[in-house]
Amino acid sequence: MKQRFKKLGLALAAAGLVCVQTSGIPVHKAKLPKQATPAKGTWINLFDGKTLKGWHGFNKKGPVKNWTIVDGALVCLGAAQGDTGGDIVTDKAYTNFELSWEWKIEKGSNSGVIYHVVEDPKYHGPYETGPEYQIIDDAGWPEKLEDWQKTGCDYAMYLPNASKKVAPVGTWNTSKIIFNNGHVEHWLNGKKILAFEAWTSDWKRKKAEGKWKDYPDYGNAKTGLIALQDHGHKAYFRSIKIKEL
Repeated sequence: MKQRFKKLGLALAAAGLVCVQTSGIPVHKAKLPKQATPAKGTWINLFDGKTLKGWHGFNKKGPVKNWTIVDGALVCLGAAQGDTGGDIVTDKAYTNFELSWEWKIEKGSNSGVIYHVVEDPKYHGPYETGPEYQIIDDAGWPEKLEDWQKTGCDYAMYLPNASKKVAPVGTWNTSKIIFNNGHVEHWLNGKKILAFEAWTSDWKRKKAEGKWKDYPDYGNAKTGLIALQDHGHKAYFRSIKIKEL
């Protein structure tokens, strides 16, 4: 019996020695791969075709109720009264970029894509700070449109050239905005329809003499959010992507 207890004691001592020895061995945790940050020049989808991930209501928190997804398109339901209250903006801000998207509207609709938008309670809508690529039914709008109000304009600032060709209402168009250190281009259906330089004396004159004379912060920001406008009409967007420059 004593011998049996002696053997058991030796076994427990050995086990304890193993515990002591192994407890000193450092444990290396597996390193998780870091989230890759897209390099400049890489196209990034701003709309996944299924959800509103990456977007929120301008100056708002909580779910967006006036936009929905239909057949892979981001659809503005036109619930806003007038030109404020229903716009959505990206969660991320951008400085220099190439932004492209596809869009279509219904008869008599009005919308737009706005960039360098600043969120602040003192602003009623993105257009108070951000320049707009205008989207509207040129032919079917119920009132007379000025040239600076028509599709493809840098709204109330610069006009498109003769290369502008808009697809019929209800069919898809492709558009693009390039902003690079103040150089701005608008493209429509594969053609460059407009180009200008921001913050020049000509730009400042147009701002001071036109619609934006009462909006001191219009166009001043060099970095800001991308906005899709709810102007109280239905509008459809898809294939929205951006490449930082």
